[in-house]
Amino acid sequence: MSSLSASPQGLLEVLKSSSLQLWLTVQDHGTFSLGIVLGLIVLYAARYLASPYRKLPPGPRGYPIIGNLLEMKAGQWLKFAEWHKKYGDLIYLNAAGQPVVIINSQKVAVALLDRRAAIYSDRPRNIVACDIMTGGLLLGFARYGETWRRLRKAANEGFSKSSVKGFYETQITEAVLQASDLLASPARWDQHFRRAAASMILSVVYSYPTLKSEEDRIVEAINDFAERLFKAAVMGAYLVHFFPWLQHLPSSLAKWKRDAETWYKQDTALFESLLHKVEANVAKGDDYQSVTATLIREVEKNKLSSIERAWIGGTMYVGGADTTSAMMGWWMLAMLAYPETQARAHAELDAIVGRARLPTFADFPHLPYIRAMVKEALRWRPVAPLGVPHQSTEDDWFEDMFIPKGTLCFTNVWHMNRDPELFGKNTEHFDPARYLDANGELASGVSDIKEQGHFAYGFGRRNCVGRHMADNSLFINIAVMLWATKIERKKDASGRFLPLDLDGWVDVGVVVRPAPFDFEITPRFPEATGMLAQERELRGL
Repeated sequence: MSSLSASPQGLLEVLKSSSLQLWLTVQDHGTFSLGIVLGLIVLYAARYLASPYRKLPPGPRGYPIIGNLLEMKAGQWLKFAEWHKKYGDLIYLNAAGQPVVIINSQKVAVALLDRRAAIYSDRPRNIVACDIMTGGLLLGFARYGETWRRLRKAANEGFSKSSVKGFYETQITEAVLQASDLLASPARWDQHFRRAAASMILSVVYSYPTLKSEEDRIVEAINDFAERLFKAAVMGAYLVHFFPWLQHLPSSLAKWKRDAETWYKQDTALFESLLHKVEANVAKGDDYQSVTATLIREVEKNKLSSIERAWIGGTMYVGGADTTSAMMGWWMLAMLAYPETQARAHAELDAIVGRARLPTFADFPHLPYIRAMVKEALRWRPVAPLGVPHQSTEDDWFEDMFIPKGTLCFTNVWHMNRDPELFGKNTEHFDPARYLDANGELASGVSDIKEQGHFAYGFGRRNCVGRHMADNSLFINIAVMLWATKIERKKDASGRFLPLDLDGWVDVGVVVRPAPFDFEITPRFPEATGMLAQERELRGL
């Protein structure tokens, strides 16, 4: 149906135009033509009244041709949260002809993406980020189908709740090195977080040696890939997202296409080189414990080709390194803004761990406040506020609202994580105690909230495959950091605290990091620095 007739005003225009044609026709052909014209008017009216597009979810009126395209910009999760007050839980946008819905509540997200996962598990066709830059092999962006199922199954097995226990020692090693590095050079906090996350993921995926610097050549190369990918994945990053015919331009005339093709060759070679090193070591009989080594040994089981195994490693790195380091930045900011939460965590660590040894994963069941702190950090500042969009594969209806086939479905995780009915009235504040019961233990939670106690890990068959690994990393990083250090706001020459920008952020595509900030970090007790150094020596660092 034309855009003109998709509203009462459009119908009125049709009737006016038809009336003019009717008058002209009557002059020329008389009664017979009059009947034909009246029939056409009735037909148009019937088509309009029967069209499901009259039942689209509510949303802001867009501009001609481009629709709401100009409103799809940085920080849009905040705008979508404002629109929730006016338009409700499900908002419809038209991005230059591409139907888009914004899901602003867990009720709608669960109903559509979880319970109707069979038709909401696809990803939009991203010609640059998915088709060209990654050859359709990056799990997070791959289209729903047989290849995706094989990749997802292998990733699920590699990062299952039981499998990730095998990487505890790697995560403890990185937590110790990270805390030690921060005490030595706090101004480089972002680099330290990036190094620790990158080193952990490379070790888990490839048995790569512990990185001493974030400037390692492999890390630089993969981080460059991740940055390019996240920027390309943003809706509207390239015009071809809205005008697919541009993909048929020859590479010689389209720099964006030429660049993407070059990047695919370059990044494939990188991931294949890492895969081949693990293959060589497995062939020699080395007892490697890494996700890639498992994929190689179980090739008959997972049915992945060599290039698919190479790219699944890239997927795991991209999905874990940038998000974990960004989350540590947001947690650090919370420690400065909410010192009372840090004090409570210190008290728990002193009571359970003491000061004669460092925390380990054996302490996990006995540190409910630290575990609550992990959940609260992910709720308070989700690093992917809108996640990665799903796409519907069939026409669908939800509460008398029509969702056309091919609709992009964005989940406003940032807004859902602030639902006062689920999380209490103080949702804008960092308060780990919201996850504890009257006895100070982790509460069972509200039935509508996912197992993790927040929505940062997504929905349906596209939820975060590395969520158990991420939770473990955040737990041990936070536990070791708070066991060894005290984190405080900086003061100016007059002794006044420097201001904190809690709402500032740096958008690097899908992932959002905190704006740069300063702080003071000191050993929490005299022996802490020496004990960290001793632990580093024992671990060969």
